[in-house]
Amino acid sequence: MTHRIRPAFFSALLVIALSVPVFGLKLTTEGIALIVEGATASTYWIIAACAIGMFFWTLFHERLAAGWAASPNLPRIPAGAGSFLTLPSTQRWIICTLIVVALVWPFFGSRGAVDIATLILIYVMLGLGLNIVVGLAGLLDLGYVGFYAVGAYTYALLSEYFGFGFWSALPIAGAMAALFGFLLGFPVLRLRGDYLAIVTLGFGEIIRILLRNMTDITGGPNGISGIEKPTLFGLSFDRRAEEGMQTFHQFFGLEYESIHKVIFLYLIAVLLVLLTLFVINRLLRMPIGRAWEALREDEIACRALGMNPTIIKLSAFTLGATFAGFAGSFFAARQGLVSPESFTFIESAIILAIVVLGGMGSQLGVILAATVMILLPELMREFSEYRMLMFGALMVVMMIWRPQGLLPMQRPHLELKP
Repeated sequence: MTHRIRPAFFSALLVIALSVPVFGLKLTTEGIALIVEGATASTYWIIAACAIGMFFWTLFHERLAAGWAASPNLPRIPAGAGSFLTLPSTQRWIICTLIVVALVWPFFGSRGAVDIATLILIYVMLGLGLNIVVGLAGLLDLGYVGFYAVGAYTYALLSEYFGFGFWSALPIAGAMAALFGFLLGFPVLRLRGDYLAIVTLGFGEIIRILLRNMTDITGGPNGISGIEKPTLFGLSFDRRAEEGMQTFHQFFGLEYESIHKVIFLYLIAVLLVLLTLFVINRLLRMPIGRAWEALREDEIACRALGMNPTIIKLSAFTLGATFAGFAGSFFAARQGLVSPESFTFIESAIILAIVVLGGMGSQLGVILAATVMILLPELMREFSEYRMLMFGALMVVMMIWRPQGLLPMQRPHLELKP
């Protein structure tokens, strides 16, 4: 017991050192001066209680865990429960159930709920794309938001200067993002680990700074507005259609309702996510999918097997960037406005957190993690100032409780029983 006192004491001090500046101090402005103000006494009492709780938890948690394991009468989670959820067949059925729920959701949910679900689907698409690079190929990419920005601005520029519609610009946006992913792949072919992360982080920042400084083309910090919304076979979802076009509600003899546009955008997002899932599932069953996993496990062994790591890395970056381009194009169409501030590093961090939280290589895990990461700030708007703190706490809890992610990927395998 005595050997646990020192780490318990330091754990309590760490809680105080982190909590007092964040919760106990507030900055207010008076004119051009910044004034530091203290919080209420109740806040300090809560911090003290948390520090005491951390002290006793660090001191006794090993003994409590040992006592729980030794007692035959206490309830336990079945040993096969975790492996059952990670089975490919189980995850396939869960994904099919989620698809059915997603298709009927807009007809029962409110407008705000449908709009939030659309945002979740955008991040699902981004998470699935980054999952190819990070989860399957094992290449740490911190600049994935750069491909997202390329797809968004590709559609915005085509719509602004050439009058392209969403459906005609969508494949071009994906191809342009794929091109940038292919070009990024060359400088990082000989890099791995932290060095790879730094180079990809620089790529994302370079894209954002270029978009901000190319004022004549991209509009600079103001971005591009008035981007054309998607249409359904030429039918507009606006109240009044442009000359030579017809609105959706006029064509079907319905009264105009703005929620029709929200539902249509949501269904487009569902369609894009289904396309992403289908393509990635097919790739996983092809030799390129096996090659990504071989590269992730051991690059030297991958070379020894006669594989070409150059092609494998380039394919991962290119295909992962393609789905980011699709997501960016849809984001621009949904928002009607794009600006460089929509593609900061924090977006890359959130997408990477979705992949890590869900489980490296797991598609169902990415879907669940994207739902958690987007819904959590929406449900806790009153704590918006502590958003990143909550994200950090969530990641720490995951590292302690389930370091492999919510639902890690599990390949079919054979076991020899004695």
